[in-house]
Amino acid sequence: MDKERLKRIGKALLYPHMAIMLLLLVVSAVTVPLAMVYLGSESVISIITYVISAYTLTVWCFRIPDVITLFKRVKAENKYVRKWLSDERLRLNVSLNASLVLNVIYAIFQLGLGIFHSSFWFYSMACYYFSLALMRLYLVKYTGKKREKNMVTELYKYRLCGWVFLVMNLAITLMVFFMVYFGRTFVHHEITTIALAAYTFTSFTMAIITSVKYRRYDSPVYSAAKNIGIAAACVSMLTLESTMLTTFGGADDPMMRKILLSTSGGAISSFIIAMAIYMIYTSTNKIRKTKENAENAE
Repeated sequence: MDKERLKRIGKALLYPHMAIMLLLLVVSAVTVPLAMVYLGSESVISIITYVISAYTLTVWCFRIPDVITLFKRVKAENKYVRKWLSDERLRLNVSLNASLVLNVIYAIFQLGLGIFHSSFWFYSMACYYFSLALMRLYLVKYTGKKREKNMVTELYKYRLCGWVFLVMNLAITLMVFFMVYFGRTFVHHEITTIALAAYTFTSFTMAIITSVKYRRYDSPVYSAAKNIGIAAACVSMLTLESTMLTTFGGADDPMMRKILLSTSGGAISSFIIAMAIYMIYTSTNKIRKTKENAENAE
């Protein structure tokens, strides 16, 4: 076999057609989790799926320079991409709406678990996430309209979100007490647990991104949206902790489970209370100072 033919084979293996690469990506994303859950790591089929996923990762890594070049060309030539990059308000509104949609989907998921298990805990979590969704909708309706920035109006909305956090935190405290005191546990299917984990880590990632992103803007509304994301991520972590303790055998010692859940639940509750008080205190002071400055200007 001559060198030219070897080069062609090597190039075909390392740089397959984009349609093949996309197909490999979909196949790997579907088969690897299924193999891990249902077949175990020692199955021949599982080993094959791991090899395919490793090959998929390798060929995509080789295509990274091409992907970067494609993105740069699209960024320079596509008018919609240019508008997206230049319109800061559009990006923020899309981010808020995406968080709202994800929030509603997860609330419906919790409601479905509540119906399936006939569980007060999951019904309560569904109500909590629907409440967060209403808060996000309240902010999205304001940011979605083209209007002049009104700092006092935004501060009032920011303060209202702080009061809502205080009320909702009472519900969280009661839920944690119910879960710890009565020792209610639910063993989920691994797929359900993976879905909970995916949402939790997505929430934390989005909360971190928005915390960094919104810090640049002097906007109480965007700060409130950031805090909603942080609160949602914290409570999701509590739910995930309870789920993993029961699903993966961490609840064999009931006392240890109660200690872990009460400690983390107390920490999350205290954090949300502190955040709510900070929102109310700072917004009230800023509203008072803004009004005083306006009166002095007159």
